[in-house]
Amino acid sequence: MTDPAPAQRRFPFLRIAIALQTLTIFLQAVSAGLLLTSAYGEALHSAGARVMYGASMLYVLAAVVAWKPGGGSPRPVLHASGFLVLASLQVVTGIAHLPSAHLPLGVLMFGLSLLALARR
Repeated sequence: MTDPAPAQRRFPFLRIAIALQTLTIFLQAVSAGLLLTSAYGEALHSAGARVMYGASMLYVLAAVVAWKPGGGSPRPVLHASGFLVLASLQVVTGIAHLPSAHLPLGVLMFGLSLLALARR
């Protein structure tokens, strides 16, 4: 079994992408609070959703770039793709105004993203 540490050192882009995703999900929670308390909260939350979705796509790209050269396990690509699916569900539930699904899904995404960051 190969040690994933050398690949992580060669591809810090993957860790940066996960950190960016985690940060954008956290900022979405902050902007959700502003959504409830200020006039500009809706615009900020909407813009943040686009940035968060872009961060999820960047995570997929970083996982593929880190995986392909070394020919290692595709597991990070699967994890990143799973996050992209969750981000898509998050966008759909937000547009549909389904807070009973949107909020718990956001909490789940933040927890999983934080876990992925801690594992890298």
